[in-house]
Amino acid sequence: MRRAGHGQAMHVLCLACLACGVGRFANGLIAGIVMPYAGGGQAAELPGWIAPDLGDAKMQPLTYLFDFEYTNDKSRPYVMQEFAHNGAHSLVLTDTLIKQLEAESSMAGKLRQDLKDTGTVFVDSHAPFGIWEDLDLPMEEGRRTMIERKRLAMCIASDFGVDTITIHVGNAPREIIEMGYSVEQCDEAIARSLDELLPLAEKLDMVICIENIWCPTNTADKLLTLIRRFDSEHLGICYDAGHANLMKCSRGVVESSPENFFRNFGIPVPYDDRILEKLLPHVVNCHLHDNNGIFDQHRIFGKGNVDWAHDIPLLKQAPRLRSFQSEVIPVQSGAGIKELVDKFTALMA
Repeated sequence: MRRAGHGQAMHVLCLACLACGVGRFANGLIAGIVMPYAGGGQAAELPGWIAPDLGDAKMQPLTYLFDFEYTNDKSRPYVMQEFAHNGAHSLVLTDTLIKQLEAESSMAGKLRQDLKDTGTVFVDSHAPFGIWEDLDLPMEEGRRTMIERKRLAMCIASDFGVDTITIHVGNAPREIIEMGYSVEQCDEAIARSLDELLPLAEKLDMVICIENIWCPTNTADKLLTLIRRFDSEHLGICYDAGHANLMKCSRGVVESSPENFFRNFGIPVPYDDRILEKLLPHVVNCHLHDNNGIFDQHRIFGKGNVDWAHDIPLLKQAPRLRSFQSEVIPVQSGAGIKELVDKFTALMA
């Protein structure tokens, strides 16, 4: 089943919303609350290979990540209520929450009650990640567990009415390379993993969004190779603006997130200032946060040097985009919720 476009006035009542009593509307109404959207405005100047006729202005929700690992059953709904009080009703089903849902059977009921009590809803999601969680895991003894955990994460997200899940393909970490595996073997492990996960994505009518990071396995060109290989509407891109900023150009430093990683392989960093232009036709969701161009800091907008005047107009024209996500990490970066909502809303105006 193909979903109706987000520019259409389509009413979607998901299973999770039935459970918590909150209706989800594609035209922006949730439990009678008008959600903030981004869309419309003048079209960005696009490369010639992107079709300029994108139809009616789209309306995509603004969603917010929070580092829920710092909360408990009492403080979590308080945080969710603070977002709602400041006009932000769309939240991210984070990797932390998914891990908690995997570990504790009663967590689903608690979380649905939190959503109901605070008038919030999960719009997008992020699967757990790490060396033993990512798609590039080449060791057979760990792959079956990794795949089953990814399937469980996808089912959890779907149960909460979420139709996109960001998944890290993996970073070909030093620990795996030191075991004797090559980057090419990690690349093939990623493809094998997607081959196993895409049938479930199709069944759930969900899009797996693979994310650009700063490693040999997840450059823009590597992600595009996977997109072309599978040619599936259930596979797309999560464009991470902060990560793209790290890979944009050399900052003339020895120590940086990409320099430290590529040094493990004895190859220069393939800096690329056209990452968004390359990925744009396939971008389904996006992670927006700021940094200094050297390290991945997930700061609030304006506390770094990401070129928002370049990114935002282009993203507003991405033909497959479903949401704009603030991936500022509030507790880690010291960003207040009101400040975050105000700055994100202003950025997307």
